[in-house]
Amino acid sequence: MGTMKMLLDVALNQGQGVLRLFPTWVPRSFCIPGKRLKLHPDDYYAFGVHRGGIDERWFASTVQADNGPETLPDEGLSYIYVEDGGKAEKILLRDAIELAGDAIVGKAMMEKYGGWPMFAKFFDNMNPLFHHVHHDDEKAKRVGRLGKPEGYYFPPQLNNHGGYFPYTFFGLNPGTKKEDVIRCLEMWDKGDNGILYLSRAYKLKPGTGWIVQPGILHAPGSLLTYEPQKASDVFAPFQNIVWDRFIPWDLVVKDVPPEHKNDLEYIVSLLDWEANTDPDFFARHYLEPKPVRPLEEMRAEGYEEYYVVYGSEDFSAKELTVFPGRSVTIREDGPYGVIVVQGHGKFGALEVEAPTLIRFGEMTRDELFVTYEAARAGVTIVNESATENLVMLKHFGPKVE
Repeated sequence: MGTMKMLLDVALNQGQGVLRLFPTWVPRSFCIPGKRLKLHPDDYYAFGVHRGGIDERWFASTVQADNGPETLPDEGLSYIYVEDGGKAEKILLRDAIELAGDAIVGKAMMEKYGGWPMFAKFFDNMNPLFHHVHHDDEKAKRVGRLGKPEGYYFPPQLNNHGGYFPYTFFGLNPGTKKEDVIRCLEMWDKGDNGILYLSRAYKLKPGTGWIVQPGILHAPGSLLTYEPQKASDVFAPFQNIVWDRFIPWDLVVKDVPPEHKNDLEYIVSLLDWEANTDPDFFARHYLEPKPVRPLEEMRAEGYEEYYVVYGSEDFSAKELTVFPGRSVTIREDGPYGVIVVQGHGKFGALEVEAPTLIRFGEMTRDELFVTYEAARAGVTIVNESATENLVMLKHFGPKVE
């Protein structure tokens, strides 16, 4: 414990309240990597081919990935990177918050949530994912988990190609009945269950996003997606075959109480029926970036900043662009994570840059966590390029003050 505290103190002093985070990679056995994470081509199966390809990178995560019995003890968890006396060390962000949560995320957040209640990820799949749902808090609590709302934003810098199917199915067609969905579940082992015939797809547009509350069916398309979300990895597929890959029933009921694992009415009760069949679904869930201040004022000061994910009480996200050769001091109300997607410069006392290519297990300089006091005091961000914008995405937890 003493060693961890000493290392954490070193990291906090070196970054003046800003922590460097080590890249966190997550494989998925049911996914095909879209190869836009800047991970080296030789490393997409670094967990072993049997574990599936790496198609996710998690940010500011204190939640373990749920990848079945072979999940590693630290899979999905973020590490703080520390250089102490020329030696590289790592501390789990989760452990550091347990040790010094008031200093890292603030006293109010610790009192209300007992830790850091969100994380973000890059989801990078070549093909679409199955139509699935994330549980709400009430249903998730029955299996000892938390519910999971999530947001989407499609960063232009990381979408050099659209993958095989840059469209996402959301919800269910107005007028769909619960019996229609039950019939699809009954077809699980008999061929394509046809759930997508009950839904509609929307073409995904880089530089925009969506907000998806628990209980809403969605089949994410093949753009690389930045996803702020509640700290949980709970879900249930409703589509049994996606791009000729069969999804086992065990995955449907992994977060269902034992007595309901063959109860189709209970499984359908995971859905928020009103939200799924809402005729105004697009208007309520599609997100265009919103400037945090008048654009003229920000541009005169050398930057632009937008809310890119909003509409949730559990998290939000912003995109910050600092113009070439300019600097800006940004203050926030609470702690937040950062991932740099373009350019290079300084973030407070630390150098940052968007990498070109990353080897598995290699440290980068593109991910940070800004602690409570540092966020409130303000961090000066400098773009050291004379020609290129410095662009970063910032993910926030719930407001607690």
